[in-house]
Amino acid sequence: MTTLHQQAAAEPMHAPPPTRGDRRSWTGWGFIGPFVAVFALVFLAPIVYSIYLSLFRDQLIGGTTFVGLDNYTQALKDEQFWNSLGRVTLFLLIQVPIMLGIALLAALALDSGRLYGKSFFRIAIFLPYAVPAVVATLMWGFMYGTKYGLVGDLNEAFGVTLPDPLSPDLVLASIGNIVTWEFVGYNMLIFYSALRVIPHSLYEAADIDGAGQWRVITAIKLPAIRGALVIATIFSIIGSFQLFNEPSILRPLARNAITTDYTPNFYTYSLSFNGQQHNYSATVAIIMGVITMVIAYVVQLRGMRKGA
Repeated sequence: MTTLHQQAAAEPMHAPPPTRGDRRSWTGWGFIGPFVAVFALVFLAPIVYSIYLSLFRDQLIGGTTFVGLDNYTQALKDEQFWNSLGRVTLFLLIQVPIMLGIALLAALALDSGRLYGKSFFRIAIFLPYAVPAVVATLMWGFMYGTKYGLVGDLNEAFGVTLPDPLSPDLVLASIGNIVTWEFVGYNMLIFYSALRVIPHSLYEAADIDGAGQWRVITAIKLPAIRGALVIATIFSIIGSFQLFNEPSILRPLARNAITTDYTPNFYTYSLSFNGQQHNYSATVAIIMGVITMVIAYVVQLRGMRKGA
C-alpha cells in the first residue's frame, strides 16, 4: 500500500486541458492584438514621450536637465501661448456654429424630398471636402490676393478698393471661410445620414396629427439627430484647436497678419523646428491636448444629457 502511494506521488501532475472559454479568450486577443499594438505604438507612445520631454530643458550649461513642472509654469505665463489660444477660441465660437448651421440646413433640405436634383447638390456640397486642405488653402489664397488674385482683378475691373482679406483685421475671418468651405460637406453628410435612419412611422404620426414642416423639424428631426450634432460639434472643436494648415500656408502671403504664434499648433511647430525648443514645444502640446480633451468631454456630457 505504501509503495502504491509513493508511486502515485512520484507521477507528475498533468495540467487540465484548456477549456472552451480559455480558447475563446485567446481567440479574441488574436483579433484585437494587432490593433492594440498599433494603437500603443502610434498613439500612446508619442504621448508618453511628449510628457517625458516636457519634464526636461536644454540649457547652455549642463545640457539637458530635469526641471520637473517648470516648463508648465512657464507655459501658463506665456503671453504668446495665451494669445494664440484666445485666437482659436474666438475662431471656434464664431466659425463652428456658422459651419454646422449651414451643414444642418443643407442636410434638412436634402432630406425634405422637395429639392430638385438632390443627388447633384449632395455631391456638389460634399465635393470641397475631397479637395486636400493644402490645395484648398492655396486656391483661396490666390483668390484673396489684392495684386494678382481675384480681389485684385475685381478692384481693377470695377475701379473699387475692396478690403484686403489677408489684412490683420480680416485674416481670421478669411481662414474661417476656407475651413467652412472645406468641412460643410463633411458635416452635412453626418447629419444627412442620421436623418435617413429616422423611422418613417414618426413622420406618419406627425402627418396624422397635422404637424407642419417646422414642427416636424423641431419635434422629430432635431431630437433624433442630437447624437450626430454632438459628434460633429466635438470634431469641429478638436479641429479648431488643431488649426495649422491654413495659417501656415497663408503666412507667406500675409506675413504682417499671421505670425509664427498665430495658433497653438503653429506656435508649437515654430518652437520645435525653428527655435529648437523641443521640450517647451512638447509642454505646450500637452497643455493644448488637455484643454481640448476637457472641453470636448464637457460638450459631450452636456449634449448627450437627457432633457438637454
